[in-house]
Amino acid sequence: MTTDTPMQLGMIGLGRMGANLVRRLMRDGHRCVVYDLDREALQELEKEGATAATSLHDFVDKLEKPRNVWLMLPAGVVQPTLDQLAALLDPADTVVDGGNSYYRDDIARAKQLAPRGIHYVDCGTSGGVWGLERGYCLMIGGEDDAVERLNPVFRTIAPGAGSVEPTPGRTRADGTAPEGYLHCGPSGAGHFVKMVHNGVEYGMMAAVAEGLSIIKHADAGLHRRAVDAETAPLREPEAYQYEIDVAEVAEVWRRGSVVSSWLVDLVADALARSPELDTFTGRVSDSGEGRWTVLAAVDESVPAPVIISALTQRYESRGLGEFTDKLLSAMRGEFGGHAEKAG
Repeated sequence: MTTDTPMQLGMIGLGRMGANLVRRLMRDGHRCVVYDLDREALQELEKEGATAATSLHDFVDKLEKPRNVWLMLPAGVVQPTLDQLAALLDPADTVVDGGNSYYRDDIARAKQLAPRGIHYVDCGTSGGVWGLERGYCLMIGGEDDAVERLNPVFRTIAPGAGSVEPTPGRTRADGTAPEGYLHCGPSGAGHFVKMVHNGVEYGMMAAVAEGLSIIKHADAGLHRRAVDAETAPLREPEAYQYEIDVAEVAEVWRRGSVVSSWLVDLVADALARSPELDTFTGRVSDSGEGRWTVLAAVDESVPAPVIISALTQRYESRGLGEFTDKLLSAMRGEFGGHAEKAG
């Protein structure tokens, strides 16, 4: 379906999500000007119908006024890019940060641009590399007028109502949330909601991973354990003699289960391709949103034990708890392979 309100949008940052946002917009009839330091990415989208820019100056010159600029950049690159861009823009132009910036930075950036009459919109964007076809869930912050003017762009990027059943208890007849995008409030509100969204994702991912790991080790009673003072015995090995196909469990959970989700879909796909997950390192990064969510929980005095635990689990996956483990070993007297009973 082609939009009845085509707009022009400039996209800076043509990584997987940025490039696919451009493709989704162009498919719906919007016109896009694109810029990235990666010349191959530029050329690829130019072949698909986008207008490529050779520099920030060229990029701004190719945009119609009032300009609409979308930044899809790593959080650490947004500020220097914005500083360069702001010097080239005019009053009434709008900048959208669609990456995963810290919401407090959004508040400061909106204040930075306000004296120049430039609008700033923060837009938490969820959908990953699958968003091109499925659409992206958008959580938006900023001034009412600026957000409303970009509504045709948001509407195209979002998934729409699709086949999702309406919420039975929902009585509100207006609003865009059922379409997959929401103006959450003033500057920073969009990224605040997206921040917490990712914190919740940390907890959900951890729970799914831990549950499937428990199922994988349900055969513990079939394996011999060390018998010594430092190893707790398995009291009833006969209760743990199940050799369950974890990949098939993930597959059945996808269908009709209350835990069925996109995350379980990803797990099922990974296990189907690599049943022992040999192609994965076990190292899990955190790009910032989880720790920012924890900080907000502390500031608000809101208990968040699941998200906090999931965050620290990611630190552990990267070996950041190694020194702690060594200290625990030292307190147990486990030095050089010789254990002395402690306490």
